[in-house]
Amino acid sequence: MGSEVLSLVAQIHEFKGRQEMYLAQKPAALERLIETAEVQSTEASNKIEGIVTTRARIKQLCDEKTTPRNRDEEEISGYRDVLNTIHKSYKYIPLTPNYILQLHEMLYHYSGRCIGGRFKNVQNYISEPRADGTSFVRFTPLQPYETPDAIATICESYSKTIDDGVIDPLLLIPIFINDFLCIHPFNDGNGRMSRLLITLLLYRSGYVVGRYVSLEAKIERNKNAYYDVLQTASTRWHEEDNDFVPFIKYLLGTILSAYRDFEDRIQLVGEKLPAVELVRRATQKKVGKFTKSELMELCPSIKKASVENSLKKLVDNGEITRHSSGKNTFYTRNG
Repeated sequence: MGSEVLSLVAQIHEFKGRQEMYLAQKPAALERLIETAEVQSTEASNKIEGIVTTRARIKQLCDEKTTPRNRDEEEISGYRDVLNTIHKSYKYIPLTPNYILQLHEMLYHYSGRCIGGRFKNVQNYISEPRADGTSFVRFTPLQPYETPDAIATICESYSKTIDDGVIDPLLLIPIFINDFLCIHPFNDGNGRMSRLLITLLLYRSGYVVGRYVSLEAKIERNKNAYYDVLQTASTRWHEEDNDFVPFIKYLLGTILSAYRDFEDRIQLVGEKLPAVELVRRATQKKVGKFTKSELMELCPSIKKASVENSLKKLVDNGEITRHSSGKNTFYTRNG
C-alpha cells in the first residue's frame, strides 16, 4: 500500500482516539454539529447527482417541517431518511444484499418511481461528457443477471475479512465501495447509495466522524478529483487487475480532513463566549479567503444573524476585510 497510505491510517487512528475523548466530555455541544452535518450531507450527496433545491428547503426537509414539492425533493427526503436510519441504527444494519436493498427502497420511499429496493433490470453505463456536448462510455458495469450474485460476493468477502481482523477496515471500506460502484447494481441511485454505505461501514468500524462533519460535503467540493480517482480505480476492474490505491488515498484523505474539522469545531462549540468572539476565533482558523457559510460551519451554536453582525463588527474594527458583494462575498484577515 505504501508509506503514504499507512501514514493516513495512523493519523486517522490518532484522531479517532481523541474524538472519543471529546464525545465523552462535550455531549451537549455535539448536537449542534450533528444538525449542521445532516443538512450538509443531504444537500451535498444529492447535489453531486444534480438533485437540488434551495438551502432553506433542505433545512425544512431535514427538520421534517415540510413535504416534498417535486421529484428532487422526494429523493432528498429519501436520502434524509436513510441517513437518519444509519445514524440511529448502524449497529443493527449488517452489510448484506437484503439490507442494501431495504436502504435503497427507503431512498425512493417518496418517489413514484418503482425502482426502489430492486436491482437493475437493464444494462447501465457510466458515461463521460465531451467538450462538444456528446458523451462516451467510460465504463460498462456488470449485466443485470450478474448483479445479485456479485453484490452477495462482495458483501460476504468484506464481512469475512472484517471478522478475520487482519486488514484495517479503513483499507477495506474503499475497496468495497469501488467494487460496488463498478457493479453499479441499481437503475438509479448508485452514487448516493455508495456514499451512504461509506457512512454505514465507517460507523460500524467505530469511525463516527461523519455524524459531526459531512463527508459528502467534502466529496462534493472535490468532486472532480472524486470522479478521477474512481475512473483510475475502475480501469481493468473486469480483469481483476485494477489499482485501488488512488481511491483509498482519496477517501482516507477525506476522512482525515473531517477529523481535523471536527476538532476545530468542537473547540469552538464547547466555548461559552460572546458571538463576536466565537466568530473572531473561527476567522483565526482560516487561511486566505473565507466565506460566511464556512464560518457558520465552525460556529453552529450561533444563528446566521449573529454571524453576520459579528462579521460586520470585525470589518468595522479593521480585523478582517470584506471583498465583493452578494453571493460572491468573501473575507480575508488583516495582519
